[in-house]
Amino acid sequence: MNTRKVIGSLAIAALTLVAGCSKDTVDPAPASPIVIPTQTTIHASVTLADVTGFAVLCGSGVTNTGATIITGNLGLSPGTSVGGFPPGILNGTLHINDSLANKAKLDLTTAYNDAAGRSAADMVTLSGNIGGLTLSPGLYKSTSSLAISSGDLTFDAKGDANAVFIIQIASSLTTTSGRQVILAGGALANNIFWQVGSSVTFGTTSVFKGVVMAMEAISFNTGASLEGAALARSGAITLEGNTIVR
Repeated sequence: MNTRKVIGSLAIAALTLVAGCSKDTVDPAPASPIVIPTQTTIHASVTLADVTGFAVLCGSGVTNTGATIITGNLGLSPGTSVGGFPPGILNGTLHINDSLANKAKLDLTTAYNDAAGRSAADMVTLSGNIGGLTLSPGLYKSTSSLAISSGDLTFDAKGDANAVFIIQIASSLTTTSGRQVILAGGALANNIFWQVGSSVTFGTTSVFKGVVMAMEAISFNTGASLEGAALARSGAITLEGNTIVR
């Protein structure tokens, strides 16, 4: 018989192997849940100005395959390429390098820089996978990439429908298949601002909430949906049978 004991600060696990007998395992106690501090700083909303009516706005082009439905305006500046409508359906107005699209792109730059420049003494740092967390109103910062990959992410406004959430991400944002962003306590999608330093990828059938402002591209895999806005400053937006509601 070989017996090994591992003793740690959170759990004691013993594993005994007996020749010709079954294996008995005592699992370690679960790790303590991550507690996100409550912030007291109240943040003003990020002003979108002429971006407000756009569900999709980008710099280089929009490509769609499948039965995408966009509710809200679609804008492009300075690019000219919009493909896949139909079969995609736009319940809004298409603006390609017209005065409104060009002004909206300028306002997007202002909004992006506003979100990126916010700071607060009680700002909370995030890293890696943020699936499974519950965030209260305030400012959150990541110095690299973020993913929602091992659980759903909840925004809890704690009863304040005007509560603002700002998430600063230095690099990319990714969600994996089927992951969701959940609104609780009166939280609203148009009060959640994602400032992303590179690109965004939404996994298959994932459900996302908020105003997504990416420096580069935004990609939607099959069946992913967004309540809010997909705004890509310099790159393209790729769609595959998605639902986007502004």
